[in-house]
Amino acid sequence: MPHRAKGILAGLLLLACLCLPATAQARVLLGIDVLEAKHFDSLRGLRIGLLTHGAGVNGEGVPTWKVLYDAPEINLVALYGPEHGIDGKTKAEKYVPTTTHAATGLPAYSLYGPTRKPTPEMLSGIDLMIIDLQDIGVRSYTYVSAMRLTMEACFEAGIPVMVLDRPNPLGGRKVDGPMLDKHLMSYVGAFRVPYVHGLTIGELALMAKHIPGWMDVSVEVQQQGKLYVIPMEGWGRDMLWTDTGLRWTPTSPAIPDFAAAVGYAMTGLGCQLGGFRHGYGEGYPFRLLNFTNKPPEHLARTLNSIGIKGLQFHPQPSWEKVPGVYVVVTDWDALHPTELSFHLMRLAAAWNESNPFADASKSRALLFNKHTGSQDWWNELVTRGDRARVETFLKEWDARAREFQSSSQRYWLYR
Repeated sequence: MPHRAKGILAGLLLLACLCLPATAQARVLLGIDVLEAKHFDSLRGLRIGLLTHGAGVNGEGVPTWKVLYDAPEINLVALYGPEHGIDGKTKAEKYVPTTTHAATGLPAYSLYGPTRKPTPEMLSGIDLMIIDLQDIGVRSYTYVSAMRLTMEACFEAGIPVMVLDRPNPLGGRKVDGPMLDKHLMSYVGAFRVPYVHGLTIGELALMAKHIPGWMDVSVEVQQQGKLYVIPMEGWGRDMLWTDTGLRWTPTSPAIPDFAAAVGYAMTGLGCQLGGFRHGYGEGYPFRLLNFTNKPPEHLARTLNSIGIKGLQFHPQPSWEKVPGVYVVVTDWDALHPTELSFHLMRLAAAWNESNPFADASKSRALLFNKHTGSQDWWNELVTRGDRARVETFLKEWDARAREFQSSSQRYWLYR
C-alpha cells in the first residue's frame, strides 16, 4: 500500500517520500535513515540539540546520537533524555540527573524529574531541536509527553523542531479505549486521544502543532512555531512492528520486546489497582496475569469464559517460577486491546473482600484516572463494583475512538 507525505515539509527541509509498498518483505527506512540518506544537507551550519533515548536508533541499530555525532557535516551540541534516560535503562519513576554524556562529552540534560520542560538555559546555543523517540502507540507512554513539552519550550524560544518519524508498533489502524477527559491531562496523558491511538509520533506532533488547545502555549506561539516531520519510507498503516523488517530495541526496561508492547496496551490499565499483576519483572512483562489465591487454571477458565474476541488465556506450566496465565493474541484484527483491562477491574471488585476502587486513597485514585482517562468509568467502578457495565462503556468508547480516527486522517502521513 503506497503512502505519500502530505505537504508538511517546507522552508528548512524539503524531502521527497518514496512510494514503497508496505509489505512484510520491505525494509522500512526510519526518519533518521531518510535524513542520513540525504546527507544531512539541510542541517549544515546549524547547532543541533537532540532529544532521544535507547530506542532512538537507525535501521542498523546505531544510536541516533552516534549517527549525528559521527557525521562531519553535523554540529551536535547538546543531548536531552526523557523518562528512562538517554540510554533507556533507568527504571520507571527514577530520577535521571543532568550530566555529561560519557561517549561524546556533550551536556546531557534530563527531561524527567524536577525539570520536564526544557528551560531557556537548556536550549541556549541550539538552532534546531531534533526529536527521535520510539513510542509504542499507547497514550500513557510518556515519550509523547516529553515531545510535547519540548515542542512547547522550543516554540516559545523561537527554535524549530524536527521530529524523525518511527513506526507505531501496533499499526496505524487500531484505535481503542476511552478518550482522555480534559481535567485528567497529565504527564501520562498529554494528548486527548483514545488509549490506543493508531498514530505515529510524527503524526501526533503534527496534530499538536495544528490543533488549537493541543499545546499549552499561546495561539500565536503555536501558529508561529516551526515543525518539520521527516516521514519514514516503506511504512503503511496496516503494518505491525513484525512487518517492518526492523529489530526491536527495548523502549524501556519494562518493554524489552514487541510482545511486551502489545501486552502494555492489553493489561497495563487493568493491573494498576485491585490486585491483578501483569508479569513485569517475572520474565513475561505485561503478558503474565496472576491474582492472589486464584490458581492459574481457575483464572484461565474465568477469563476464557468472558469470550474476549482475539484473546485466549493459557495457564503457565507448574515449573515456572511465578504461576499465572499467559495472554495469547489469536486474532489481532478482531481484538480490542484495552477490553481485557476493564474486565480485570470488574473481576478485582468481585474477588476482593471490599471494593478496592471505592477504598482507594485520593492519590491512588487520581493516578488510576490519569492513566485510564475516564471519570465516568471511575464513578461506575466505585458505585457498582463487580456489576460495572463493561460492555456499555466499551461500546461508547469504540464509537468515540472511531470518530477520533476519522478526524485525525487529515494529519496522516501514511495510508
